[in-house]
Amino acid sequence: MESLLEVEDLHTQYALDDGLVRAVDGVTLDIRRGEVLAVVGESGCGKSVMARSILRLVDKPGKITGGHIRVHTDDGVVDMANAEGPAIRSVRGKKVAMVFQEPIASMSPVHTLGNQIGESLRLHEMVDKKTARTRAIELLRRVGIPAPERRVDEYPFQMSGGMLQRAMIAMALSCGPDLLIADEPTTALDVTTQAQILELLRELQQDTGMAVMLITHDLGVAAQLADRIAVMYLGAVVETGTTDTVLRHPRHPYTQALLRSVPKLGSASRERLSPVRGMVPSPYQRPPGCTFHPRCDAFMEGRCEVTVPGSVPAPVLVSADKGARTDGTVSCLLYGDEDEGEATR
Repeated sequence: MESLLEVEDLHTQYALDDGLVRAVDGVTLDIRRGEVLAVVGESGCGKSVMARSILRLVDKPGKITGGHIRVHTDDGVVDMANAEGPAIRSVRGKKVAMVFQEPIASMSPVHTLGNQIGESLRLHEMVDKKTARTRAIELLRRVGIPAPERRVDEYPFQMSGGMLQRAMIAMALSCGPDLLIADEPTTALDVTTQAQILELLRELQQDTGMAVMLITHDLGVAAQLADRIAVMYLGAVVETGTTDTVLRHPRHPYTQALLRSVPKLGSASRERLSPVRGMVPSPYQRPPGCTFHPRCDAFMEGRCEVTVPGSVPAPVLVSADKGARTDGTVSCLLYGDEDEGEATR
């Protein structure tokens, strides 16, 4: 499939009083047209900052300090990491849209849903207020909000969490984006509403053919929706591959530990869970070498704490007869050549 978004060696840093935080530390990934990519990892691993960096929505003192974010459009390629105002606005909301984690905090409390959805339409589609209102009603109906003719004139505080998340999705879809970034779209919703929102995203993706970057810490959600998975740890992508490969044949020790920590149906009621050992390190005290080595069961003394592993093609053992095949990438010294990687920073 044709590439839609290419993130290459992206770095986003926060210069704070207590030190430098490398929130995004060399992320490289790509999204193809029409596919769903799930970005998974523990809280604090940089998923949301990476997503906001793509749209240049990083709040100060955060700053993109290196890398490229290439968005392929009909008019050419826009590098969002180095673009200026007009080029950024031509992509943000029009080509790439985002559904935020907390919709109540992302919408204006003093403007109606119709005004907020219509603003994007008037900005990018150059339509009048009447047409924008009509299309806003159609969008609210499309995402499953009942009585959209009435709801379009309501304010965010008048709606439930599930309805507000649907309205946020309608706003993101207003200009027909090629890529929708959904940042934890089911956070703080009850289980039934979560299932409805995920089913809505699946239907919209299939109907429109847009690509979706789904940011989540729930591997079950990733298994349900994603074509491919990228696993992040402490600001970097440590493994990529098809959903089936990453979940059935995880290669990075961190991915393996994440999967072991997931409760399994049918397990004994008193069987203990196997959490990921240790804690996510302080952002001010990043471990040298491979950042996962203090928590890794496959730690190799003299190597892992010295060398930063590079990203290499990842092998998957299909069977004893068919041998291994390559699917995705992995950043681990267990794979690749003996001297793969670089000296610690």
